Amino acid sequence: MKDASDCSPSGTTGNERDLSLDTIAFAAALLFANGQTTERTVASTERLGRSFGLNVRVLPQWGELTVEVERTLLSDVYPIAPLGVDMGRVIAVSDIVEKVVDQSLPRESAHSLLERAGQLHTVSTLRFVLFAALGAAALGVIFGALEIQSLLLIALSAGVGAFARRWLGRHASNPFAQPLAASAIAGLLAAIVIRTHASNAATLVAFCPCMVLIPGPHILNGAIDLARTRISLGISRLAYAGVLVLLICVGLLAGLAAGGVTFLPSDSPVAVPFVADVVAAGLAVASFGTFFSMSWRLLPIPIGIGMLAHAVRWALIAFAGVHVTTAALVACLLVGVIITPVVDRLQLPFAALAFSAVVSMMPGYYLFESASALLRLVSSAPQASTMELLTGVVRNGTTAFLVVLFMTIGLILPRMLLERYGPARTRRSAPL
Repeated sequence: MKDASDCSPSGTTGNERDLSLDTIAFAAALLFANGQTTERTVASTERLGRSFGLNVRVLPQWGELTVEVERTLLSDVYPIAPLGVDMGRVIAVSDIVEKVVDQSLPRESAHSLLERAGQLHTVSTLRFVLFAALGAAALGVIFGALEIQSLLLIALSAGVGAFARRWLGRHASNPFAQPLAASAIAGLLAAIVIRTHASNAATLVAFCPCMVLIPGPHILNGAIDLARTRISLGISRLAYAGVLVLLICVGLLAGLAAGGVTFLPSDSPVAVPFVADVVAAGLAVASFGTFFSMSWRLLPIPIGIGMLAHAVRWALIAFAGVHVTTAALVACLLVGVIITPVVDRLQLPFAALAFSAVVSMMPGYYLFESASALLRLVSSAPQASTMELLTGVVRNGTTAFLVVLFMTIGLILPRMLLERYGPARTRRSAPL
């Protein structure tokens, strides 16, 4: 085996190699921890390594990121898990990497700039709370809550939950505490609404604040890793997302039970007008873009794409009688085709931007309906027969699973096809 100096620039000392590797590994860790796709993290890190004169290999795992210099024993390990999604930090780190590679930024200043990028603040608590309330209310409109009183109750519940998430984020290190607490708050407030008959859309008052908690980017990144045969990492990402979803359901049901409610009333179906549906979809996209620390300058991009996709979905369901699963697939295929060149050009994290654009299609309503039916089943609620409850669990659970599956396929397939068969620039510079 060759010594590390064999693959380093002439005259480079061992200490300089260590510093270079530390900078390279730090950049990789920042990208990995803040929601960048695994393949793009690997590609960016390898390019940065070559600019330092080092051929590096990146070995990402859940809980650990290793960057090693090929044909040497030199390596750097960061104990880190990809729990966060922060587009501002990803963009800042990617910009630094590109400038170092293009030699428009001295390599010696890269590490200090990366430290600043890693310390960029997320959006303010006020903006976070306001957009959580706005996003939940927008999802309420999409699912049929058109009364002002119901929308205000949804917004209040989501806003209180968002504030609790921010407070826990500062005082608790466990990532599961935030969605559990927010969903429990939503369940408790919904129970109060049900017992006081304060809304005709009590079920949506319970569900919509929980829909903004769904960990979509982790689901997409996990699916992408599986498609790339990074099996262990993909399964880990999906397992993490699955635990989050489970805790959201547990928190919601626990909050309802604490308020003395063991089952949710059935809301009457409401036909949502086209304009209201599309505008609400745009507001939901803006909400999730805020959650992922997207700048005001970039927000119009996913908003426009998301509104177009939701308009297509609405038309397919309303005029063609297409099932919600098929409509989600077609709309997400459209989003995948449009958003791929955007993320390539702007160096944005694909999963975060893609999920932001299609968040209004996530089947949170069906998922929570299934969980509610399970609760009624085990509590022996007399309002429905066992067979009816089992049918509801299977129907809603299957619909939720298929929508998530079809959305994932619709978003990923165009990305992979364009990478393989698209323009040379896309294939060269934009791995998934």
